[in-house]
Amino acid sequence: MPVLAPLAPLAPLAPISQSAAPTQAVWFLVGHLSPAGGQSGEQVHIPINASRFTVGRRPDSSLCLPFRTVSSNHAELLSDPNKLTLKDLGSTNGTYVNGQRPPGEIELKQDDLVQFAEIALRLQRQAGTVTMATLQEDVYDQALALMQFDKLMGERQVTPYYQPIVDLASGETIGYEVLGRSRLYGIETPGAMFRAAARLNLEVQLSNMLRWEGVLKSSCFANPPHLFVNTHPRELAEHGLIEAMRAVRETRPLQPLTLEIHEGAVTDVKKMIEIRAALADLDIRLAFDDFGAGQARLVELVNVKPDYLKFDIALIRGIDSASSHQQQMVSSLVRMARDLGIVPLAEGVEREAESDICRDLGFDLGQGFFYGKPAPGTCF
Repeated sequence: MPVLAPLAPLAPLAPISQSAAPTQAVWFLVGHLSPAGGQSGEQVHIPINASRFTVGRRPDSSLCLPFRTVSSNHAELLSDPNKLTLKDLGSTNGTYVNGQRPPGEIELKQDDLVQFAEIALRLQRQAGTVTMATLQEDVYDQALALMQFDKLMGERQVTPYYQPIVDLASGETIGYEVLGRSRLYGIETPGAMFRAAARLNLEVQLSNMLRWEGVLKSSCFANPPHLFVNTHPRELAEHGLIEAMRAVRETRPLQPLTLEIHEGAVTDVKKMIEIRAALADLDIRLAFDDFGAGQARLVELVNVKPDYLKFDIALIRGIDSASSHQQQMVSSLVRMARDLGIVPLAEGVEREAESDICRDLGFDLGQGFFYGKPAPGTCF
């Protein structure tokens, strides 16, 4: 598990007007303020908050880089609503974009690597309408979240929560979905964790850690429970998912496991068939999550045949008062799943009436606040 370099507080920004005009996008320089892209300096997120943003060794530069290799007036960034350009100001050791020294002004793009002598920073762009009056607060909020995320990953400060999955016929709990929480300010929820992870391209590592912690800490239960563990869509685009699940299986050979994959990420039938077979070899079941949230991928469903099909909350909420046409549509999908040998599961059940109609429509399993809210294991 990689440990991120500590993030130091950002230097105070210059005072800004509360009546500044709205901007359609904000550019940032992101990285470590250390020579040759080293990790020993502070990691910063520097907003390009002026139409002429100067870089150099001079203290009055928009970005002061107090290194001998950086010229006093090294370069400038020129921005307008449509583009951002970089211009070297005759520096001694040069200004580079993606390793190349441009002959003159050059228009920059998202994720370009901009190098002032030996100081290399990545260019990022935050879209959306913001005002300069809120920019400073946003930058510090993001920096705080990244500092907290560093601590989360380095110290594995995540608390697994377990939400029961029940058999609708008997009311018996047959398993639990593993969900992650944290007590670190700013990244308490999975959504906040993954937003911070996305800024560092660490979604896969975070997803893997959440699974590991959920499995390891399930020892609080009297018997190894059937755990439904999640994936991030990026894990299907990269190598290593099966290897990660094999490591989990070797650690917990008797733990009943089901891997959940969002139905929207199931686009490559051949690859999914391979994943399905590899999981079967590890005695790990497969579930398609959030079925019906977007385009229902029926071709993939027929060819891959997961063990479980989790119907999205949008199809379940208020199903007891839905029109007969909607209930018939859901019933047809449930019947199709069962005909394929797939167990249908209703997500987001919050009321008894919803539970009753889901059972009548043919669902085998249910999950939602009506059966139990996510909670940490009993030993926490």
